[in-house]
Amino acid sequence: MNKVLLFNPRSARTKPRIPNSILSIAAALEGIYGYAIIDGNLETDPWQKINSYLASGEFAYFGCTCMPGPQLRQAIPFSKQIRELYPDVRIIWGGYFPSNQPKVVLYSGFVDFIVNGPGEKCFPALLQALDKGQSYTSIPNLIYRGAQGIIKTGKDELYDQDALPRLPYETLNQFYPLRRYLGKTYLGTRTIAYHSSVGCPFKCSFCAVVPIYNARWRGKSAAGIYQDIKFLKDNYGGNAIEFHDNNFFVSEKRTVAFSKLIKDENMVWWGEGRIDTIDKYSDESLELMRASGCKMIFFGAETGNDEILQRMDKGGTQSSAQIRAFAARMAKFDIIPEYSFVLGTPADTPEQVMKQIDQDIAFIKEIKSINPKTEIIIYLYSPVPTEGSELYKKVLASGFHFPEQLEDWISPHWENFDLRKNPLTPWLTPEMVDKIKDFETVLNGYYPTVSDIRLSAFKRGVMRTVSAIRYKTGVYWKPYELKLLQLLWKYRQPEIEGF
Repeated sequence: MNKVLLFNPRSARTKPRIPNSILSIAAALEGIYGYAIIDGNLETDPWQKINSYLASGEFAYFGCTCMPGPQLRQAIPFSKQIRELYPDVRIIWGGYFPSNQPKVVLYSGFVDFIVNGPGEKCFPALLQALDKGQSYTSIPNLIYRGAQGIIKTGKDELYDQDALPRLPYETLNQFYPLRRYLGKTYLGTRTIAYHSSVGCPFKCSFCAVVPIYNARWRGKSAAGIYQDIKFLKDNYGGNAIEFHDNNFFVSEKRTVAFSKLIKDENMVWWGEGRIDTIDKYSDESLELMRASGCKMIFFGAETGNDEILQRMDKGGTQSSAQIRAFAARMAKFDIIPEYSFVLGTPADTPEQVMKQIDQDIAFIKEIKSINPKTEIIIYLYSPVPTEGSELYKKVLASGFHFPEQLEDWISPHWENFDLRKNPLTPWLTPEMVDKIKDFETVLNGYYPTVSDIRLSAFKRGVMRTVSAIRYKTGVYWKPYELKLLQLLWKYRQPEIEGF
């Protein structure tokens, strides 16, 4: 029986986390195909191990999950080398990047198939069809290159998460000690990375999830989540949780049920949600969440401009007034709101772009005055190919285009683009980018992130003192003294490195 080599490329995070996407595929292969797992985050030279497995002749398939950004640095050259050295090995990519950029991936010549969304049924079905020489054209959630160009098969339903096979943590532990994934973070000394749902029921025009899930969401039950977390706690010492769902808090009922179950386990947890969703939660629900260990929640605030929020297809009822009020409300429950803002959206004139940047900077400072504990994450706007989006139409009209060659995506400029740190967008001038980054440096000096557990009280005090005049007067230009301190003390940016 042909075996499958599953690869998780190295990410930007300094601490490895449980590779849930790879494990979900591994779970689907149990009892059907033999497999091996390679984690680029835990290998000095992943290619050496990849090559040794493939040289055995036992592996006919190479599966690679691939997010935009740093993971491409290994996914692209390794896949190319496999095609050159082992041309009979079928190469299958999954993840947000290939699903959103299928043309450049498939026309590279060294990726055969893309799993477009959940792969628990699609992936093993594809392997069986290839093994038997049968047609795969009717298998849902596939993208491949056909005679007429790029072909996308129909989207499958979102599967009942409780009905899917349990993730094979014990098998992962045979390849890599699972305790290595439970690292020290702001949340705890052994933090579990967990995925409890797929998709999101909203259609924000800048979000990479939208083209894949099309406003659909399906979550595991509270009991199912608790069972997994309890297993990882009891067997591997986990004492904190990062929920990496695109939207953990869709269902208040599920959140409340989980909070009741986890409350007595003495675990701190974090997740991602929407302001307009959680603002509908009752005070009792929020109190229970905090009592159960919920310490911080990530929210996409995006901007203080209501018109741009509408252009972003934010959906729901989110507004600048609600963003302000919600920051104040969260303070009452001692839950830290982590607000992300997207600065530099396209406008008709450069003057309008700069004006909006200035307004968002002022709005961010206003949020910090309302609730100083609010964590602020700043991104530069980077387009996502969302069909029908008015914002994306404006992007295309500006002359922006994505790379036409897959290997161009691993140039330093495009890697930073995927981290939303270097936009490569025609409407943003160097002056605008510098202003955003300089403000971010000053903001991080005056309000250092609580998630940087290495920063001592002394270092925080020094940074705040040095940045105070700049922050209060609005003179952000060239804050070299702060950049030097942040470089010297290796200041962590959670939007890149995580906790």
